[in-house]
Amino acid sequence: MVYKKKRTPVKSIKDSRRRRQKSPVKNVVTASSAVLASIHRRLAKFFPKFARISTPNRIKGYRVLKKTHAEESHRGEYLKNDIRRTLIFNNVPLPLPPLISPDRRTIFLDLDDTLIHSRADPPPERFDFVVRPRIDGQIMNFYVLKRPGVDEFLESLAARFEVVVFTAALEEYASMVVDRIDRSRLISHRLYRDSCKEVEGKFVKDLSEMGRDLNRVVIVDDNPNSYANQPDNAIPIRPFVDDLGDQELGKLRRFFEGSDCYDDMRNAVKQYLTGEECAVEC
Repeated sequence: MVYKKKRTPVKSIKDSRRRRQKSPVKNVVTASSAVLASIHRRLAKFFPKFARISTPNRIKGYRVLKKTHAEESHRGEYLKNDIRRTLIFNNVPLPLPPLISPDRRTIFLDLDDTLIHSRADPPPERFDFVVRPRIDGQIMNFYVLKRPGVDEFLESLAARFEVVVFTAALEEYASMVVDRIDRSRLISHRLYRDSCKEVEGKFVKDLSEMGRDLNRVVIVDDNPNSYANQPDNAIPIRPFVDDLGDQELGKLRRFFEGSDCYDDMRNAVKQYLTGEECAVEC
């Protein structure tokens, strides 16, 4: 009996060869996919870290501030002296510009309840003017009452000192108020909330980072939290609400007029707070 050798179909041989030829390619593709997946996982871990470094967002002392409406609009030539604070890097604000006159000393003045008092709707019985800032997309009414003697006070200070309004209020609101109380452009610079340090939910005005010698500066503020870092440079002032018989700014004006004889303004502040005459050191 003769046995015939069973032939493998041509199609099966071709398919087998094709499978053997494709197999190494598949292995390479599989290996490459695994490598790419590994790279993807590493990049997914890396880029969030990179984003935190390149885009600060309240991580390890970094703070990003929202772009304000005032920064998006033009408010005229007066803004040439207006100090911008769009970013605080590691809670350190940029310093003020150099003094125009090195002989001048610097007075930092708070705004709300120091130079003026304001409240939102409903309107109070007495107010001097209204400002309508846009805050978070909504226009709000603020009724502002000037502290008695504020005009004379600013005029007297500007003749002898560099005057800086330093407020923890939002720029959208505060810039409009300062525009109204400083028609004569007596205020050299303005600093807003974004120039403050936020410490445990409180806004601190750190004078050591303003580019001024601490022995040549004074801050006037009704809030002790504001000058917590430099209490020796601070003159506390009674908060103003609506007392039209208030005399605080008149007393301060007389004090500053007689403070030139002090080499260190902190000594002048000490004398003022103890009720002694400034002429002691002179």
